[in-house]
Amino acid sequence: MLSLAPYATTLLNIDLQLGFDHPRWGRRNNPFLERRASELLRAWRLAGRPLVHVRHTSTDPSSPLLSGQRGNEFKPETAPLAGEVVIEKRVNSAFIGTSLETRLRHAGCSGLVIVGLTTNHCVSTTARMAANLGFATWVVGDATATFDRVGPDGVEHLAEKIHQVALSDLHGEFATVVDTAAVIDALQAPDSLRRVS
Repeated sequence: MLSLAPYATTLLNIDLQLGFDHPRWGRRNNPFLERRASELLRAWRLAGRPLVHVRHTSTDPSSPLLSGQRGNEFKPETAPLAGEVVIEKRVNSAFIGTSLETRLRHAGCSGLVIVGLTTNHCVSTTARMAANLGFATWVVGDATATFDRVGPDGVEHLAEKIHQVALSDLHGEFATVVDTAAVIDALQAPDSLRRVS
């Protein structure tokens, strides 16, 4: 069982934007990401817990995530509601060049539950920094995803393998990797144990 107690915990939705549907990124793993993230977001809102949406606004003129482009918009399944906090970033970490840490500290937040895109880039970078800054950190593995990548040697690495390795690198060192169902259960039973068993 997972418990979010005794942490004042914020849900961090990272880069769930239309631009990541662009074919330039290639093949993605986890086609259920949006569904899982949406389920978690719905349960989180019902529980009345704080959340932050992170939007990547690229400075690259050719990027689908460029400001003013449709790709910069949030995916409709997980888009912020009126009054929910939106943080804009221009690098991988949601903490660099943003007000995120200040907002979290001011709100008394000591834990983060992280979902979004991509597992090995912005999710991983933000989770690593969160842990280094002293936040209890959970990454929701089935609510994250990534894309196939070609290494410097020309070898193609499949998205699912990259995803699993990125989660393995985080788990036990920078974060605890959990799934959507475990977090939703924890929202309904806040006094349960703190670990996944």
